[in-house]
Amino acid sequence: MRIGGLSRQRRAAAAIGAVVLCTALAATGCAGGDESKNSAVAGASTTSLPDDAATGAPVRIGFVSTEGGPAVSIPEMRQGAEAAAQYINKNGGGIAGRPIELVVCKQQEEPTSATKCANDFVEQKVAAVLSPGTGQGGTILPIVAGAGIPYITLNGVSAQELTSPDSAALSAGLPGTITAMAAAAKGKGMRSFALFASDGGGFGAIVDAIGKPVFQAAQVELKVVPLPVGIPDPTATVTSGLSGNPDGVGVIADAATCASVYKAVQTTDPSAQKVYIPVCLDPNVTKIIGMDAVRGSIGITATDYLSDRPDSVLYRSVLRNYAPELNITGAASSGYQVVMALALAADGIQGEVNPASIKAALRTARNVEMPAGGGITFTCDGTAMPQMASICSRQMLYGQINDQGVPVNLTVTG
Repeated sequence: MRIGGLSRQRRAAAAIGAVVLCTALAATGCAGGDESKNSAVAGASTTSLPDDAATGAPVRIGFVSTEGGPAVSIPEMRQGAEAAAQYINKNGGGIAGRPIELVVCKQQEEPTSATKCANDFVEQKVAAVLSPGTGQGGTILPIVAGAGIPYITLNGVSAQELTSPDSAALSAGLPGTITAMAAAAKGKGMRSFALFASDGGGFGAIVDAIGKPVFQAAQVELKVVPLPVGIPDPTATVTSGLSGNPDGVGVIADAATCASVYKAVQTTDPSAQKVYIPVCLDPNVTKIIGMDAVRGSIGITATDYLSDRPDSVLYRSVLRNYAPELNITGAASSGYQVVMALALAADGIQGEVNPASIKAALRTARNVEMPAGGGITFTCDGTAMPQMASICSRQMLYGQINDQGVPVNLTVTG
């Protein structure tokens, strides 16, 4: 993912969509980074892949790829999805025995290209539309749902994605991220916590509304500090936000803002315990903050990259075989997870694989393990968060950040 090279003014102009997107993807690694962190998985186990090729006519599955936009472009998510599709087709037995044909459409996080993608999916008669996460879900979903096509996203952002009966949002997203932050703060014995949040489009108020009761339940006092979008130097805001000497600090923002805020925190109150979302662990960000300030802190994630759990071993093995150039601990995981999750949820389909059977399979699947999810499960029957019935899980992971900037020894919360 590109995070450097954008001027502050340009980033500010596109920031509302980018911040919302990257904050949602904080659960699953919006930050791709330019340099490989595959050294982080040196010694992590892999395995040979099974020989169970799918047969028959392919099932056409739409895939929303965020690529080529001026504010955010994450081709790694598409590449991770394509690797997962190759595994399903060549090794994983397909969906109900049939191979997947990914129908990829690249959109630039703005309505015109997103609308074109939605119409293309309808014209090509896909059986479902997958998205690792986009700020344009509110544009795409009504069009594909109007054609009877289910929409499956790893991270819901818009109201439509979180409430529509035609949508399944597999990850806990922003509410889960905040819940995991509160659990981590409680687990580390914090009594107070300052959460700096980008304020584009009133986003800071949303964070405050979600966060206050969650942190209160964890018996941690929360102070949400809004950050003006495109703020050139947050030092004054950070100094004010830390005036009460909170025990812990977190940031929910785009990568460049993460870097500037945590750098200011290091200057103002280096003793404060820090909690990082994956956007803030982009290697370009940790270079600025300094790994010494990051190592040993708490990281929030929905992906278990490094453990010896079978689903994590499989994730590493699939990327090793089908996308060896990709960053194992980066954004590829989001595309991989949403494709593999569809295959797992649809495993019980008997007969034709079409929009109706996929939608029915999603609504009846129970406690499906998220691929490379560290034990996170999803159930898409509307019970995970009844007020946002399309969300399929309340769970996230948190763990101590190692010397490569990756959370390890993960705990499931939610």
